Amino acid sequence: MDIFIQLVINGLLLGGAYTIISLGLTLIFGVVRVVNFAHGEFLMIGMYLVYLIAAQFGVHPYLGLVPVAVILFALGALTQKGIIQPLLNADQHIQIFATVGVSTILLNLALVIFGANVYRAPVDLGTNAIDVGNYSMVTGQLITFVVGISLAVLLHLFMHRTYLGRALRAVAQHRYAATLMGVNVNNVYAIAFGLGTAFVGIAAGLLAPQYPVFPTVGTYFVLTAFVIVVLGGLGSLYGAVAGSMIIGIVDTLAGYYIAPDLKEVVYFGIFLLILVLRPNGLFGVGTE
Repeated sequence: MDIFIQLVINGLLLGGAYTIISLGLTLIFGVVRVVNFAHGEFLMIGMYLVYLIAAQFGVHPYLGLVPVAVILFALGALTQKGIIQPLLNADQHIQIFATVGVSTILLNLALVIFGANVYRAPVDLGTNAIDVGNYSMVTGQLITFVVGISLAVLLHLFMHRTYLGRALRAVAQHRYAATLMGVNVNNVYAIAFGLGTAFVGIAAGLLAPQYPVFPTVGTYFVLTAFVIVVLGGLGSLYGAVAGSMIIGIVDTLAGYYIAPDLKEVVYFGIFLLILVLRPNGLFGVGTE
């Protein structure tokens, strides 16, 4: 029983990282209605930036995530304004191809600049652990979990208690009605895209001390995030949190009780099952 509880704890802690990444992904889709296939490459760029700041200037990755989040916010907003905005009235497949194009450009730039080498941030929190009774929690994962849940709460308050948050929700619900109410939809889109990419900037600072940095590092996390947002419901912030915890627990349980190499098979199987039985996900929102 102790092993099972430890695995559940590990899964919940892992869900903290998934939460941050998935919140950004679902925020972009919920407001802009674009599936951002470059999300993983933004995470990768963020982790490289955190590594460079830590290696060159001796700044702790947790402090480095602040400027990195700001840089990625700007990069996301510029991507929305320069690439996605002109295609908003185009076929959705064209929008997807555009984000795939951004993904390919960022990946190849990373390969040209950094090569296929693996880098590690000078601070390593991947193995340090805190013991509570019979159970152990990896320090980096615990910090990431706390930050992930805190960001989810702050995002909820932001979306419901501020003018800008209500504008984001209004555009997500019906962009034409929001326009009639005086909301600058194009600016809201840029802010939503920027916030979504800023979230992976925060995730980058939290993950860099735990994981190596290389050009395809974002792929695994974001493939899992896509499963999560479909499970929780595309565009649902609550679903992103719930889905992250579910997939985190499934990840650790399947890795232990079935086989580490088959855990992806298990949660991608869940992904396909949800698509068939409940296409809108557990907390799915309707389309406009």
